[in-house]
Amino acid sequence: MTTDTRMTEAASPFATRERSSTAWLWQAASGVALLVLLTVHMVAHHFVVEGGLRTYAEVVDYLRSPVIFVVEHLFLATVTLHAMLGVRAVLFDLGPTPAIERRITRWVTGVGVATVVYGVWLLWAVVR
Repeated sequence: MTTDTRMTEAASPFATRERSSTAWLWQAASGVALLVLLTVHMVAHHFVVEGGLRTYAEVVDYLRSPVIFVVEHLFLATVTLHAMLGVRAVLFDLGPTPAIERRITRWVTGVGVATVVYGVWLLWAVVR
């Protein structure tokens, strides 16, 4: 017995055709990764450092650690991926045409890439 994962009109009143997507798997995986990275971020910034990071200079100095620097980049990329997939899913729930779906996907991808590029540049500029 196989399970059909395609969305049909009966499953969603907005769906105009059947479609299959693995984007929800990526969003679920990024959600799990967010839980892990958020925990690492909170522990690293607030519990490992005695008294916590209190000043801008302390935060910048701490971000200069290669491990923390990589964790923060992963955190940024994962938050952005999760958010962009969520926005895309909400917009797809409105039942756009295939052409509009492609435009939505391109727009969301562009915004996500621009967000990560800006965040990486900003983090790099702060720690230099």
